Amino acid sequence: MSDSAALSIADRIAIQDLIARYAWALDTGDVDALVRCFTQDCLVVEEVFEDPDRWEGQEGVRELGEHYKNSAGFPGRQHHVSQSIVEGDSQHCSVKSFAFVTECRGEPPYTLRFTGYYADRLVKVDGQWLFRERAIRLWDGPVLSRFPGRGERIARKRPPELVIKRTKRD
Repeated sequence: MSDSAALSIADRIAIQDLIARYAWALDTGDVDALVRCFTQDCLVVEEVFEDPDRWEGQEGVRELGEHYKNSAGFPGRQHHVSQSIVEGDSQHCSVKSFAFVTECRGEPPYTLRFTGYYADRLVKVDGQWLFRERAIRLWDGPVLSRFPGRGERIARKRPPELVIKRTKRD
């Protein structure tokens, strides 16, 4: 890779801003802002519950955002992302980040609802970094395969308030 193709500091800041915009949009119910974080041909895979969910294209991301916006148990959640590893060049990169979700309702202490990670593929479109692929995973499975007796995915049971009601497409 030549120096001209390396990720610049400005690229790295823009990538961190994209990750923050995603979390802010999701947690505030701003579905339009959420959709703007993704390419037209994106894929989001949520490998958390028994059956992984797949959201394809910006229309799928819109369904994802509307689902959580309208889930009674979702308001008050905050997605926190840290320790991102960014690898790639000035047009394409992969990002791995630790993630956890808190639920802020009532008086503290607040509930920790999720610990896991994101595995992302990003592209620069018209000078702006966007998600092309985003995988949301629990902190289990292959990421822990170097530890004896670990490495298998352990899916959580989906709580009733997070059951996804898909719209039928013609």
